[in-house]
This record gives sequence, C-alpha cells and structure tokens, in this order.
Amino acid sequence: MTKTRNPFGKTVRHDQAYATYRAGDMEWRVLKTYKKPANEASDPYARWYVAAKSPMTYGSWEMGDAYAAEIKQLGNLVFCTPEWQEHYLG
Repeated sequence: MTKTRNPFGKTVRHDQAYATYRAGDMEWRVLKTYKKPANEASDPYARWYVAAKSPMTYGSWEMGDAYAAEIKQLGNLVFCTPEWQEHYLG
C-alpha cells in the first residue's frame, strides 16, 4: 500500500496561501491543512491553519487553527491554487 502525502501539509506564508475565503469583512487564508482532503470530508472537526483578518484584528493578520467546515460554510472561495482547485472543487 502506497502512502500518499498531504499536498497542503507544508505551512506557507499568508501572501502565498493555498486558498482565500471571505465573508463580508472577514478573510481567511489557508496556510496549512492537517489532513489530506479526502480524509477531511468525513471529519467535521478537521482543522486548517489560517491567517485571519477582520475589523476586530485592526488590519492585522492573526494566525491559528479554524474548523475547515466552518470556513467553507461561512466563507466564499475567492482565490485558490490550481492544486487546491483539483482537490477541493473537483
């Protein structure tokens, strides 16, 4: 059995994010995922490491984990890499 790696398991800088989601003034930039995309679908608690900015951060980026399902439910995808598109949008 061949073990495949997580294509988004390497942390990147916020200006090189794998994907950007927005909801009003809130923005999340995905910097890393902890699971392979195929495994996230069955885990409602799958997390992404993100840089987030909103009026409450006074224009600064705050880094931390967020639930992938919550970001996908609340936010609209406004940018992604071709690899992200392949794995998450089919």
